[in-house]
Amino acid sequence: NKMKCLQNICFVFCLITVQGVYADTCTNEVADLSTCLIKAQKGNAKAQYHLGWIYRQGKVASKDYNKAVEWYGKAADQGHTQAQTWLGVMYELGWGVKENNQLAAQWYRKAANHDDTLAQLRLALLYSQGKGVAKNLKEAEKWYLRSASYDGDYTYAKKMIKEMYAEGKGD
Repeated sequence: NKMKCLQNICFVFCLITVQGVYADTCTNEVADLSTCLIKAQKGNAKAQYHLGWIYRQGKVASKDYNKAVEWYGKAADQGHTQAQTWLGVMYELGWGVKENNQLAAQWYRKAANHDDTLAQLRLALLYSQGKGVAKNLKEAEKWYLRSASYDGDYTYAKKMIKEMYAEGKGD
């Protein structure tokens, strides 16, 4: 349907945008990758997050979602917000792990509470569809609006809320 198509387009756009914004810990040069790996193995959450990004994108060889989940998980456990969001994405899409919307929602919520817009949008969508959480339009509305509050542009949030209610996705 039209709403699902719009949601998927917005989701892909957010994925593309976010990966470029948060990929500054290490570079994709082999020498820098070695340094990044050493830092990650010593527990540096930013380096762990970046390794997850590198493996998810296939910057070393081919994509390795299992390793991406491993490194995102290490960083997420230390409270790295973007790693929490991406771990949620991995669980939601079943990349490197068994698809699990409950775990996706848990990771999204952690990141959403730290003002990660992508996590807030994904959590709102899960609530509006009842995936991994009980369907709750008021909760979905809350997260859509909260995601919009950071740039002051409520256009997308209002559109999603309007469509959500118009399609009869009520509780």
